[in-house]
Amino acid sequence: MNIRAATLADIPEISELLTQLTQDFIAPTCTEEGAAILVNAMSIEAIGSYFAMGYQYHVAITDSGQLAGVVGMKANSHLYHLFVASHAQGQGVARMLWEHAKAQCVAQGNPGVFTVNSALNAQAVYLGFGFVPLGPERDRGGIRDIPMQLTL
Repeated sequence: MNIRAATLADIPEISELLTQLTQDFIAPTCTEEGAAILVNAMSIEAIGSYFAMGYQYHVAITDSGQLAGVVGMKANSHLYHLFVASHAQGQGVARMLWEHAKAQCVAQGNPGVFTVNSALNAQAVYLGFGFVPLGPERDRGGIRDIPMQLTL
């Protein structure tokens, strides 16, 4: 498994992965309106705008060249996207991506404080990384999540 900085050429494949996994795993926990907003936020145009705004993306690529996962960081401290392809789940890819992104952020001056708005079904993963809930489950425009923080 190789983890590298994502490039503009990766955007269509990142969008495809995020859209599919969002539809499969996150949208069912949202209202119809919330699911539509969330899926739209995974479009090629949306991912391109995140790149343009300076979000830092890294991809995990299998030895055969297949996209296994993606991590996106906002403002060097907010874990914005962490998705692992179905074929690569259960192999530690999420942890590898997170550890890579975290190290990059610390190297770029993050003092060791990270946040994430966890999807309901991803909370256990983030708890395993050391994040703790900042409050109860929220419903923001039909999108349900749990705000979490990690302090190193």
